[in-house]
Amino acid sequence: MSRKQMVRPGGRSARVQASVHTAVRELLSEVGRDALTVPLVAERAGVTPSTIYRRWGDLQELLSDVAVEHLRPDTAPEDHGDLRSDLTAWAEQFLDEMASPPGRAYVRDALLGDPDGGNAGQCSAYAAEQIDAILARASERGEHVPDVETAMDRLVAPLMYRILFRPAGLDAAYGRRLVAEFLGAGGEAAGR
Repeated sequence: MSRKQMVRPGGRSARVQASVHTAVRELLSEVGRDALTVPLVAERAGVTPSTIYRRWGDLQELLSDVAVEHLRPDTAPEDHGDLRSDLTAWAEQFLDEMASPPGRAYVRDALLGDPDGGNAGQCSAYAAEQIDAILARASERGEHVPDVETAMDRLVAPLMYRILFRPAGLDAAYGRRLVAEFLGAGGEAAGR
């Protein structure tokens, strides 16, 4: 179990986490990543460096924790009336946020400070929850829907691969093309 998973969700612990996360985000924008240090974060957050080391281990794990929190979706995916439109809008928004330089930095931070894989799993769960909400809504409308894992493999996995390893030329058209290929001409998941 990682340090951050053992922390109680409320009280002083929640206040410390919130103040440290806020300090990291502010300092990243003010001084940049290269100048960021645990003592600088601790001073801004009003805690001791040992509090940060005890809770997060090192700066990279702290940055990973902040990144995972930043990558958590704020809202449910929008309803555009049908599965194709919903998935297309989601893919375009996902690319817009994650393929941007700040988005890519958050993704890298989430993965780099993740010794046990928990943060990567959490980021994957965020995407799966969003896709599941879209598929459930389409199913309620009577549309034929693929399962979540197929959508993750055919949509989210290629998006993340391109974001991490081949971002050049990545745009909304790529997301639209993935959705179109996934759903095929008839609107149902191809290859099912």
